[in-house]
Amino acid sequence: MSKKGFVGVMVVALVVALTAGALYASNIGFKLNFQLLQTTGGTSKSGQNPVSLPDNRQTGLTTANNLLNDIGFASVFQVSRFLRSSDVFQAYTGRRGTQGDWNVAYPSGENQGVLVRVQTTVNYIIVGSDSPTRTHNLIQGGAALPEGSTSKNGQNFFSYNYHQTAATANALLNDIGFASVFQVSRYLRSSDIFQAYTGRRGTQGDFALVPGEAYLVRMATTVGAYSPSHY
Repeated sequence: MSKKGFVGVMVVALVVALTAGALYASNIGFKLNFQLLQTTGGTSKSGQNPVSLPDNRQTGLTTANNLLNDIGFASVFQVSRFLRSSDVFQAYTGRRGTQGDWNVAYPSGENQGVLVRVQTTVNYIIVGSDSPTRTHNLIQGGAALPEGSTSKNGQNFFSYNYHQTAATANALLNDIGFASVFQVSRYLRSSDIFQAYTGRRGTQGDFALVPGEAYLVRMATTVGAYSPSHY
C-alpha cells in the first residue's frame, strides 16, 4: 500500500497479535507488513509471491492494475491470476496501460488469490478487514464457474482470511469439509512449485498457513458457500 493511501485507513481497537509477528488485527481491521521477495540467495526462485487480499480491501484496490501500482510499479514485473477453467496463471504487466487488466474479485464477490512477481523486495502494507458474512465458491472439476466456463480440475486459488481460525492446512481442509476436499497446496517460493497436503494420512505433511498468502484448494465436490470460521 502506498504511504498516501495508508493515512487515515486504519482504525484498530482491541488489538491482538496473531500468527505472523507483523500482523496486528481486530474485529474492525488490520494491517499486515507482508514481504514480497525478489529473486535472491535461494529464498525465491523467480520473485513470485502468493498474495491473499482481505475481504474488505482499501478503497480503489479493485483491479490488477490498481494492485500493481499500490505495491509500486517500478518494483513489480507482473500480477497473475489463476484461471480455474485451464489451471494456468494469466499475467498482467501494466506495461501497456490497462490492456488485459482484470478484477481481483470473482463475479460472485469473493477475492481470488494472486501471484505477484517482484524485481525488488517490497515490504507491502496490506490494509483491510475480514467480513464474517463473506462466503467462497469452491468449485469442483467440471462444474460451472461464476466467471464463465467450467472448472478443469477443481483447483481454486483461495484468498485465505486473516481472522480465520484454521491455522494449518489440515485445519482448513476440515473447516471446508474433509469429504469435499482433495488437497490444500502452498506455493514454495524457493522452487516455484505447489506442495500438496491431502490429510489422508492424518497430519503427516501438514503445514502452517500464513496471513497474506493464498492457497490452492482442490475440491472433490463443490462447496458453493464456504464461510470460514473466524475469530
